[in-house]
Amino acid sequence: MGTQRPKLLEHLHWLGHDSFRIDRPAVVYLDPWKLAPGAPAADVILISHDHYDHCSPEDVDRLRKPGTVVIANASAAAKLAAPVTVLRPGEETTAAGVKIRALPAYNIGTKFHPKESGHVGYLLTLGDESLYFAGDTDRIPEMKGLVCDVALLPVSGVYTMTAEEAAQAAGDLRARVVVPMHFGAGVAGEPEDAERFRRLSPVTVEILPVEGGA
Repeated sequence: MGTQRPKLLEHLHWLGHDSFRIDRPAVVYLDPWKLAPGAPAADVILISHDHYDHCSPEDVDRLRKPGTVVIANASAAAKLAAPVTVLRPGEETTAAGVKIRALPAYNIGTKFHPKESGHVGYLLTLGDESLYFAGDTDRIPEMKGLVCDVALLPVSGVYTMTAEEAAQAAGDLRARVVVPMHFGAGVAGEPEDAERFRRLSPVTVEILPVEGGA
């Protein structure tokens, strides 16, 4: 997969917690929540599940413009204004030139994100590179061997895998760079979790600065 830094990292913005914006080839938001004023309008908005810190109808409405495509799992879609494209784990679509595949996201042994709820992460193909947004999940078997250029993994513990478990998940993936998320927003996780993850990960880790948001 090469050792050169993925180009898409230049266009990836961490907005706090699990919220991200990708600027090219389209403006894509992942789980927008508590966005700063003046956030650019979206071509595509992806929502992983219905919890308040991931599915924010107010933020989605602020980001919509004519032609914006909103994609969500079924439980999140029920909270959002139509139209919304529902993707279940394993399903795919293309929006604004971005190929999008929904992947499972769930807890093992805790009740916060049960597998039967159909929560998702997303694998995005953006030009010649790919990004895996894991969503709120533990280290799950479906991660094994997943190929991507950049992976966004939660590291907080409590509702998701811990930093130690996320480091093991990073080893399961075939990613060039891993970016930690789900920390520092007052929900769960602290910057120390991200630093511990960076020390333990067998894959190169980049901790992004918060650019506004939660």
